[in-house]
Amino acid sequence: MTVWVGHDALDKFAGDLRATHTHVAYTPHGAPQVLHNSGRLAWGSGPQGEKPAYTGVDFIIVRDGKIAALYVYLDTPPA
Repeated sequence: MTVWVGHDALDKFAGDLRATHTHVAYTPHGAPQVLHNSGRLAWGSGPQGEKPAYTGVDFIIVRDGKIAALYVYLDTPPA
């Protein structure tokens, strides 16, 4: 498990990921869902215009109007 803390750390991680995966598109699978102070979004990722190479779900916890935690779950690829 890897943990990033703070806006700057998350921003750097996201920027590094986009810079090293320029051909990859992240596509939402359905609408975001919200319940009280949490939310989730299913997504797929892979080369633009192709079937996703992998999928996952992001979960967030919100406190005081800001994202306090982000959990990223990757799905197990089919065998």
